Amino acid sequence: MRTRPAEFAETDILRLAAELSAAARPFALGIVVDVRGSSSGRVGAKALFDVEGEVIAGWVGGGRAEATVAHAAVEACASGTPQLVDVDLDSEVLGAGMPCGGWMRIYVEPVLPRPALWILGHGRVAECLCHFGALLGFAVIVDDVMARPERFPEASRIVTDDPAYATVAPAEGDFAVVATQHRGDHESLGLLLASEVGHIALIASRKRAGLVLSHLRKAGFGPQALGRIRAPAGLALGAGTPEEIALSVIAEIVLVRRSRADRRAEARAVGVLVAAPGEMWPPFVLAAAEPLRIVGE
Repeated sequence: MRTRPAEFAETDILRLAAELSAAARPFALGIVVDVRGSSSGRVGAKALFDVEGEVIAGWVGGGRAEATVAHAAVEACASGTPQLVDVDLDSEVLGAGMPCGGWMRIYVEPVLPRPALWILGHGRVAECLCHFGALLGFAVIVDDVMARPERFPEASRIVTDDPAYATVAPAEGDFAVVATQHRGDHESLGLLLASEVGHIALIASRKRAGLVLSHLRKAGFGPQALGRIRAPAGLALGAGTPEEIALSVIAEIVLVRRSRADRRAEARAVGVLVAAPGEMWPPFVLAAAEPLRIVGE
């Protein structure tokens, strides 16, 4: 059966996808990439799905085929990993319950907002963190009264009129690094703990980190809240220079970020020790990168 190109007179899917991306709304794009035999879907047909699997716009095939793709869209958005979905239209028992006599393959691509990397501080370590963060795809926000644009050319935003860090508002999926060189680090950590941010890194010596955590405990922060803080921050690389310290901190952030994304993946893992936050921390588990998954194989 010769495939026919999809028509998009009613909805410009790609334009809508661009608008959703600009609005920082997570979604998945499904594209029919192959069709064999009799199928309602056509090569090139597209649909957008939200993180709960609801169709935003478009169409890739009706009935259970759409439900199968919607399930893959939910998984793709949760893991950040694209998927190839094989839908068997030939069998009600083993396939999708649509005995059309055909088969189709849909590529599902998650489109997720860039996480922000909030850097509180202005020194050399902060400068290197900004460079590494931008290089790794973070939207870097530097907040410090002494931050200068020429020192942070890759920052998405620089805030210099917020000495008390009152406007710092990271989202749950963002990352925050306190590199204030002991200048009000316990106050800034308290503000970050009041936000939704899941990962907070404090750049400090082990002794200083212990003092700050002790102060926060006395201020009423419990183990669950303090568990969000990595102090002293960074993987245990034996870092000595500002550049190496920044590398160890950003490496830990990448580890946490990818561990979140791969939490559903089957782990062929190795243990990686992380610098302790004043107490003993269990090793992080670094999951192997998950290859493009083909649903149905």
